[in-house]
Amino acid sequence: MAAETAEPAAGAGERRREQHGWYFYDFACSVYSTSVLTVFLGPYLTSVAEAAADADGFVHPLGIPVRAGSVFAYSVSASLVVAVLLMPLAGARADRTGRKKPMLAAAAYTGAAATAGMFLLGGDRYLLGAFLLIVANASLSVSMVVYNAYLPQIAGPDERDAVSSRGWAFGYTSGALVLVLNLILYTNHEGFGLSESAAVRICLASAGVWWGAFTLIPLRRLRDRRIAPGAGSPAGSGWRQLAATIRDMRRHPLTLSFLLAYLVYNDGIQTVISQASIYGSKELGLGQTTLIVAVLLVQVLAVAGALLMGRLARTHGAKRTILASLAVWTLILVAGYFLPAEAPLWFFALASAIGLVLGGSQALSRSLFSHLVPHGKEAEYFSAYEMSDRGLSWLGPLVFGLAYQLTGSYRDAIISLVAFFALGFLLLARVPVRRAVAAAGNPVPDRI
Repeated sequence: MAAETAEPAAGAGERRREQHGWYFYDFACSVYSTSVLTVFLGPYLTSVAEAAADADGFVHPLGIPVRAGSVFAYSVSASLVVAVLLMPLAGARADRTGRKKPMLAAAAYTGAAATAGMFLLGGDRYLLGAFLLIVANASLSVSMVVYNAYLPQIAGPDERDAVSSRGWAFGYTSGALVLVLNLILYTNHEGFGLSESAAVRICLASAGVWWGAFTLIPLRRLRDRRIAPGAGSPAGSGWRQLAATIRDMRRHPLTLSFLLAYLVYNDGIQTVISQASIYGSKELGLGQTTLIVAVLLVQVLAVAGALLMGRLARTHGAKRTILASLAVWTLILVAGYFLPAEAPLWFFALASAIGLVLGGSQALSRSLFSHLVPHGKEAEYFSAYEMSDRGLSWLGPLVFGLAYQLTGSYRDAIISLVAFFALGFLLLARVPVRRAVAAAGNPVPDRI
C-alpha cells in the first residue's frame, strides 16, 4: 500500500492555497451535475429518444425494446457501471505513484470534452446522447476519486467538516451562477436568434467549457506528495488493488459499515438529483423555465444549507446531522409523490427543502469518511468511497427506470426511492463512529 514520505508540515498560507485550489474543482465540475445532469439533459435526451421512438413509444437499441422515457435513467445507470470498472484503476495508480494531478487532469478533460460534444445532440440521435452521457458521467466519477483523496492531506481532523462543506458551497455557487446565464439564454432564445433546441445544446456544451476552464485552478494550486521508496503498491490491475483494499478494510469493519450505509442512502440522493427534472417535466407538466428556476433555487439554498449543516455538525456531530437530513429526504419524497401537477409554487417549496439538505448531507458524509481512512491509504479508500458515491449508485436509476417501465407512472418511480433513505438511516444509526475513527488509527475530534 502506498505511503507518503514524511515532509515538513506545510505553512498555514500554503495549506490555505491548496484548500482554495481544491474548492475550485467543485466550482468547475458542479456545473455539469447541475446544468447537464439535473436540468437540461434528462428532458432533452428524452425528447430526442421520443423522436426516434415507434408508435408505441419504444426505441430499440441493439434490438431491445426500451421506453423512450427510460433511456435517460438507463444511461445514467450504465455510466455508473462503467465508472465501477475504471475507479479502482484510478485509486490504485494514485496510491502507487502519488501523482494525482495528471490523473485529475485526464479525467476532468475527458469529461469536459464529452460534455462540450453534447452540442451535436439533436434530431433523433439518442444513442449519441447516451454515449456522451456515459463518458462524461464516468469521467466525473474517476476525477472525484482523486479529488476526494486530497481532503485528508490538505485539512486537519478538526477542520475537515468545514473544508468539505466549503467545497460543496463553491460547487453550488457556480451551479447557481451558470444556471442564471442558462435561464437568460433559454428564456430569450428567440431574441438571440436561436431555436429552443439550439439554446439547450449551447447550455449543455457551455458546461463542458466551464468544467475545463476552471479545472486549471486546482491543477495549479494542488501539489503531489512524494511516495517513500519501496512504499508504493506493487504494479497490478486496479481490480487486484481493489481486492487488496477490501481485504485491508476487513481489518476496519466499522469503516465498511459506514460505506454500506452511505452506499444505500447516497444512491437515493443521486437518483433524486438526476431524475428530478424528468419528474417535473413529464409527470407534473412543468415547463423548462420553471425547472431551471427550481434548480436555481436549490443551488442558492444548498450553499446556505451546506454551511448551516457544517455548523450544526460542530454542535451536534456529523452523524446526528446526517441522520436528521435523511429523515428530511424521506419526507421530501413522500411530499413529491402527492405534489399536484402544474403547480409551480408547490414544486418550488419542494426544491427549497431539497436545497437545504442536499449539500450538507453530501459534504458531511465526505468529511466523516475522511476520519475513517487509515493514514497513507487515502486514494485507495476514497476509490471505494467514490464507488459508493457514484460508481455503485446505478441501482437507484435502475429502480426508477424499471418502475416507470413497468407502470408508466413517474409517481410510482419516485416513491420507490423512499426505501433507500429509510434503510440508509437504519444502517448509519448502527455505526459507532467514535470507535470507528479510533480503530482507523486517527485522532477522534471532540464532535463526530
